[in-house]
Amino acid sequence: MTVKSSSSASALTYSKMRGVVAILTAFMKQKRMGLNDLIQKLAASHSYACKHSEVPAMLHAGPKETETNGNSPSPPPSPTTAQINLGPSSNPQAKPSDFNFLKVIGKGSFGKVLLAKHRSDDQFYAVKVLQKKAILKKKEEKHIMSERNVLLKNVKHPFLVGLHYSFQTADKLYFVLDYINGGELFYHLQRERCFLEPRARFYAAEIASALGYLHSLNIVYRDLKPENILLDRQGHIVLTDFGLCKENIESKDTTCTFCGTPEYLAPEVLHKQPYDRTVDWWCLGAVLYEMLYGLPPFYSRNTAEMYDNILNKPLLLKPNISNAARDLLEGLLQKDRTKRMGAKEDFVDIKGHIFFSPINWIDLNAKKLTPPFNPNVSGPSDLKHFDPEFTEEPVPNSIGRSPDAALMTASVKEASEAFLGFSYAPPIDSFL
Repeated sequence: MTVKSSSSASALTYSKMRGVVAILTAFMKQKRMGLNDLIQKLAASHSYACKHSEVPAMLHAGPKETETNGNSPSPPPSPTTAQINLGPSSNPQAKPSDFNFLKVIGKGSFGKVLLAKHRSDDQFYAVKVLQKKAILKKKEEKHIMSERNVLLKNVKHPFLVGLHYSFQTADKLYFVLDYINGGELFYHLQRERCFLEPRARFYAAEIASALGYLHSLNIVYRDLKPENILLDRQGHIVLTDFGLCKENIESKDTTCTFCGTPEYLAPEVLHKQPYDRTVDWWCLGAVLYEMLYGLPPFYSRNTAEMYDNILNKPLLLKPNISNAARDLLEGLLQKDRTKRMGAKEDFVDIKGHIFFSPINWIDLNAKKLTPPFNPNVSGPSDLKHFDPEFTEEPVPNSIGRSPDAALMTASVKEASEAFLGFSYAPPIDSFL
């Protein structure tokens, strides 16, 4: 996608966007694009300018990572090495031929997500298949292993996708995940324009519970957006895609990585300042705003203008929501992270807000609350909530087989050695 500058700063309503197919398509493609990919595309085409002095520098900056523990700077990490050894494989017998790969249900920068049926137990899984060469080319080994590590820690939370096990071939990595077919929250939001407040509250509560759990494990999610929020077959939230999670961030720790998705970047991330767990609460505010109004709070088709809006434009709230919702949005979308809702007691601040007073949090986490919307899927083969752009794509023959060792190129062999210890199988009692 090419992002073009626009001399008009007028806001678009969601209803207008629905009437213009080209604009809507561009919006969807931009939202699906990772920040690093967007930066590369924008940096390659010097076709626009922004009045905010920091934005051009951001658009030419790659991701940089430093951490501070208790405000004490620590040295930046050493460059990524060719070997990532997290211990011996716990599931060396797993192989692609164990599965019958049925449909493509998602795509990303490094590979595809496929609906697969295990040949021995007839269970359906979502198998994320990543190309090692693509990962190594973009130096993304750390993010891939971070996703795998986070999945290992969170298989038991009701609103986080579960990893059953992972394995690898010489050229690919495989995540065997829960299969969730109720559709992306983004998909349902596009169809319905916006949600009524009770429905938005239910989803926001389940999302907040998942974020609070991650924070309790000293993990910052960093990439909350409707595309990463799925609905299961009953209509409950399932948070997925942990590639941008940051581990080992305790309550007073900060990190400085410039990453995320443009519409949902917090001001401190754009300012390239140290940030903490409250970045996730900003993102929750942006998603809640989008559920209630149909677009992210500072959205513009011009990405540079959108960044400027996030940094400088006051939050504008139309009068068609409750005072409780207004107060929560103002608290979550506070540009000063030290004053943001959640800055004091993290998730405790969020769940104690009056907006969530109708929510029984114990019943919520036990999935005893009836979801406000039922996706009405007939079974695992019901793909009506997946984008036909994916499901109509043929399944590559290479997905289900291992490369012939005799035909492996030197680059494939190098890739195969860069992910030692990737494979994983959980203890048997994890799923009892």
